[in-house]
Amino acid sequence: MTSSIPVDVLEKRAADQRRQIHNTVTELRHSVKQTVKEKLDVKPYAREYLWPAAGAMAFIGLILGYSFTGMFTRD
Repeated sequence: MTSSIPVDVLEKRAADQRRQIHNTVTELRHSVKQTVKEKLDVKPYAREYLWPAAGAMAFIGLILGYSFTGMFTRD
């Protein structure tokens, strides 16, 4: 099982493959980091859901206010 390819050619191929793998991993890390950063950014979600969230909180406050008041004003 001896190879007819010289050792220095094999070493060069291995170095090229390691460099390619390193560049691919670096690129993937950068793209994943950017995607996660975009997903965790709160500002776009706050702009999109501000009014529905405010309406839901107002409704919950109204229900809780009536419930709390009802505990003290029952005849």
